[in-house]
Amino acid sequence: MARISGVNIPEKKNLLSGLICIHGIGRFKALEVCRSLGLDYHARVSELSEKDIVRIREMIDKEYVVEGELRNNNLMSKKRLMDLGCYRGLRHRKNLPARGQRTHTNARTRRGRAVAIAGKKK
Repeated sequence: MARISGVNIPEKKNLLSGLICIHGIGRFKALEVCRSLGLDYHARVSELSEKDIVRIREMIDKEYVVEGELRNNNLMSKKRLMDLGCYRGLRHRKNLPARGQRTHTNARTRRGRAVAIAGKKK
């Protein structure tokens, strides 16, 4: 099993799908990595040589911010906004949408399940 940036990449997947499993690498960056290293992105991860895996690992570590470092950067950005006390920081603190979405009827994933109010009917 190939291990890149602390993530075990499944051997049965093709290279493109395997690289997408890494947090911080999407389809575009995965294609970019494959093209720059001259690898076929349709090839299975199990078909790659150890040299290819090492080249991929080195390129990702050198060029991109991924996994724990990326998660930490995102967390620190939110914490900075909360410490400033700006509007977006307050929205993050209250666990509400921070980018202007309506909350009257939607935003259930952010606000949680709807709670029925007892005694509302007359």
